[in-house]
Amino acid sequence: MTDKDGLPPQPAQPHDWSQDVTTDLVRLMPRDLIFTMRFLGESQHRLQRHFQDFIEAEMASGGMTRQTHPMIHAFIERHAIVLRDFVFSGVSLSRQFHVDEIEKLLGDATSLLRVDIWDDLKSHIEAAERQFRSQVPGLPHLLSAWETSTPASAEDGQ
Repeated sequence: MTDKDGLPPQPAQPHDWSQDVTTDLVRLMPRDLIFTMRFLGESQHRLQRHFQDFIEAEMASGGMTRQTHPMIHAFIERHAIVLRDFVFSGVSLSRQFHVDEIEKLLGDATSLLRVDIWDDLKSHIEAAERQFRSQVPGLPHLLSAWETSTPASAEDGQ
């Protein structure tokens, strides 16, 4: 058997879903990819420590101390993290850069950054797909357990 060009038929290749979605994501990059700042390391610790001290002082001025509330440390730490993340997220959101701006800043006239991002996207998508495929044999059991634990009212949309 031969095809219209007189060549033997080629075996069907599995569809490369990661290739399709990666190409789509790169096509959407000029509009959808935003670079933001992210504070790491000592900066995170320093701001969290500031908020821990601030919260502890404010609570103490309201009569709440380690002596009156033994679990106050965990409360203070959790709220300091929330305040730290609020500050850093706000700053990051107010300072965003599109891929063309970053390319201009880097002097990347050949769009190598986009190629690198494409490679990273494809690699991570393929890793996520491999991870999911490895879980497929156990999915019927997980789905059965999930379906039996779903309340009837949730299934009825009530």
